[in-house]
Formats: sequence, structure tokens, C-alpha cells
Amino acid sequence: MTNKILITYSTRTGSTKGVSEAIAKILSDSGENVDVISMQDVKDITSYKAVVAGSAIQAGRWLPEAMEFVTTHKNILNQKPFAIFLVCMTLAMPKGDKYRSTVSGWLGPVRNLVTPVSEGIFAGTLDIKKIPSFSDRLKFRISVMLGVWRVGDHRDWKAVESWTRNLKAILDR
Repeated sequence: MTNKILITYSTRTGSTKGVSEAIAKILSDSGENVDVISMQDVKDITSYKAVVAGSAIQAGRWLPEAMEFVTTHKNILNQKPFAIFLVCMTLAMPKGDKYRSTVSGWLGPVRNLVTPVSEGIFAGTLDIKKIPSFSDRLKFRISVMLGVWRVGDHRDWKAVESWTRNLKAILDR
């Protein structure tokens, strides 16, 4: 086993990758050795001392490839420190904090497979031109016009930093 931490992610528009890179930088700046790899590119996790996995939320769920990653590696993940996070636009809605409990519940399928040592829940970004589906772009445009969403980067970097600093202490146990 190496002394490295794997930070792996699944993203649709890049928000989750950005959060993963921020987590990696914070851990690296505090002396940890980290690899940041897309879940689709991870082949083996046995050599890592800990794993941090994050996914965007789509329709109230982690992305399919994120669930596949956890399902594939659940036995190993249950034997080492494993932390999870999600990135979700619901938290960027007006009064989005009142949905925090609901959004946290969307991690239930992950919790059913593994027991995470920590969970991070973060708002994402809304860049309509990056949304792959025409119908989804249209829905978001209408929602923006109605005031449900605001276009832009809603990630709270201080919250990411705070969670990561707490996470470092947990992963070092």
C-alpha cells in the first residue's frame, strides 16, 4: 500500500472535477500525497491508504458511473477510510439550505454499500451551454427566467476547505 489518497470524481459539466481538484490541493498543501482521477479511469484502488469520491447529482442521484465505481470497489472501500461528497444545484436555489437534509438523503444508495467516514455536500455551478441535453438546457433556461436558479458558480470554496481540513484529520487516523 502507498501513502497516497485517491480523490476520484464523476461530473457532467466540470463542477465536481473542480471541487475534487480543490480538495486535492488542500490535502497536498498539508503534506498528503494525492492522485485525482476520474472514476471512469480508475482501475485499482488497493494501493491507496484512503479514497475520497464525489459525484454530481442528477435527478436526485449520484451519476451512474459513480454508483458503478462504489459497487465495483465496495469490498475494498469498506476496509479503508472512505469519504464521499456530492455537488448539487439544489443547494444553490434560493433558501437552498432548507433542502440540505433532502440532498443528504440522496447519498443513501452509497451508504447502503459502504460506510463513509465523512460526507461533504456542496452547491455546484450552472452553465447552461455545458448541459448536454437540449431539453435539459431548455428546462434550466425556463427555471432561470422563473427565478428558481441563477446562472453562475455557486460553489462555496470556504465550505470545501473546511470539510477537507476536517477530513484530513479523519483520514490520518
